[in-house]
Amino acid sequence: MSDLHSPNYFKGVIKSMGVVFGDVGTSPIYTLTVIFLLVQPSLQNLTGIISLIVWTLIILVTIQYAWLAMQLGKKGEGGTIVLKEILLPLLKSGRAVTFFSLLAIIGVSLLIGDGVITPAISILSAVEGLRLIPGIGGISQTVLVIIAAIIAIVLFSFQKKGTEKVAWAFGPVMLVWFTILAVLGIFYIAQVPVILNALNPYYALNFITSNGITAFFILSQVILCATGGEALFADMGQLGRDPILKAWGLVFCALVLNYLGQGAFLLQHPESKNILFEMAYNVAPILYIPFLILAITATVIASQSIISGIFSIVYQGITTRVIPLLKIDYTSAEMRSQIYIDSVNWFLLLAVLYILFQFEYSERLAAAYGLAVMGTMTVTGVMITAIFLLKKQYIRTAIAFSVLMVDIVYLFSTTFKIPNGGYWSLIIAAIPFILIMIYIHGQKRLFSAMNPMDLPEFRERYIQVYTHVKKIKGTAIFFARDIQKIPSYISHTIFNNNILYEDNIIISLHQMDNPFGVDWKFDEDLECGLRVFHIDYGYMEIINMTKILRDADIREKTIFYGLEEIVTDNLVWKIFSAIKRLSPSFVQFYKLPSHKIHGVVTRIEM
Repeated sequence: MSDLHSPNYFKGVIKSMGVVFGDVGTSPIYTLTVIFLLVQPSLQNLTGIISLIVWTLIILVTIQYAWLAMQLGKKGEGGTIVLKEILLPLLKSGRAVTFFSLLAIIGVSLLIGDGVITPAISILSAVEGLRLIPGIGGISQTVLVIIAAIIAIVLFSFQKKGTEKVAWAFGPVMLVWFTILAVLGIFYIAQVPVILNALNPYYALNFITSNGITAFFILSQVILCATGGEALFADMGQLGRDPILKAWGLVFCALVLNYLGQGAFLLQHPESKNILFEMAYNVAPILYIPFLILAITATVIASQSIISGIFSIVYQGITTRVIPLLKIDYTSAEMRSQIYIDSVNWFLLLAVLYILFQFEYSERLAAAYGLAVMGTMTVTGVMITAIFLLKKQYIRTAIAFSVLMVDIVYLFSTTFKIPNGGYWSLIIAAIPFILIMIYIHGQKRLFSAMNPMDLPEFRERYIQVYTHVKKIKGTAIFFARDIQKIPSYISHTIFNNNILYEDNIIISLHQMDNPFGVDWKFDEDLECGLRVFHIDYGYMEIINMTKILRDADIREKTIFYGLEEIVTDNLVWKIFSAIKRLSPSFVQFYKLPSHKIHGVVTRIEM
């Protein structure tokens, strides 16, 4: 049996629907509804706007992510940080490295800003469908916001338990969701087939040229149809390229059919205010409540996808040393991608609740939503174009550049959203951006201030001490990022305090260009009683440090690590000092046995 028709392959396609397409798959709940609050649902407007939606899905999701971005990664790769790791080795200029590193940090920060509005708008827009249930149509907006907030609280509280136990249900639920979207669409297209003209890109271009600045403003809402498109690439490491692409083919067809059906419905019911839910209610009122429950479940799955995605992105940032060490829990023994980051989880929940009560209505959220999404897509477009150019793949470069121009047009259109609440996504994105920049520059400043000792000098002094000092029985472990530069805490421990064990091992961690894989080895002994143990690991790898030490037959008695006490009057460095204090130490991050750990404090003035 070929892989294409194997049961596991089919399961991968279904699972992709739950993990990858929740966000883009729930966009039909609100996209056309908010657009037609701004313009009249005439045949010309409907054909033009739905044509824009169809071709946005083709250009920004199918071409940019499903085709171009997914060519660049191997299994295990995906996301803005991964693009940076692919791109940096290709660059020759130091300024280019700085520019693209900064661009990647902006992309990560914007993704977090986007990740706050996604659960808020998805859940609230679905909950607003309660208004169509006979007898509770007069329910107040405050009650709807409270219901949405309760759903969000339950969702975020569940994160610590891990999603693996319920994740198996996500795919089948979303398969039912997409099937119903397609069936609803076909039902109404059959009644008003003229809407099929929207598949022709002529109508999209004609709408833009005929409506001028109004069309430019409408683009800022059209982009709502493509939110979550970046998940195709970001989640490739979890599911593999082929199942995601196969699933996208099915999802794309369902979405296009539904948007066309919504257009046909609006031609028949131009007074409609909540299009998707009214479509479902008109077809079968008796089945409306099950449809509403399914819609709310789909939005919860969409929110789960963005939360898991942010956890993954933050973890990549930690392993590539652009984000400080944060406490991480692994919620699955089988799936290394299943992680939980406590501080990120509660930050997101507080931000989501604030946004819900700040905006109150899904149409107000829609007026603010999309700016961060387009920022992330534009960053991705710039990096993809640069990678193809540096790899001298000129045809792909030309296509990627063309798509980038479309990204930029959409990005400029979403600047209209800034005064309408779009500034909130920028404010939320600014928080991680500022903290990351302070952390990166603080680490550089700290490293230079700590005055590491060159290896030849260290070896010379070590020989003298080893010959004269009484040695403690057993093995001591030290950690050094670069074995050529010995951290001051090691020299302080051995040379100033004369603490010397019979066997001293310096562990050097080196991050590889590949996303996964762990390799370790001993170098030749530096001196008598002084060894170097190298660990090479992929930049998305979750290292089990204790297991590696046991496999290498290292039976340590003591583990030394460096602690910095930062003294400063500078506000920026005070913030950096607070970040360092609140972050778990290196040994806590890797969950090394606490009874063996000894921190060596070095006082640093910054």
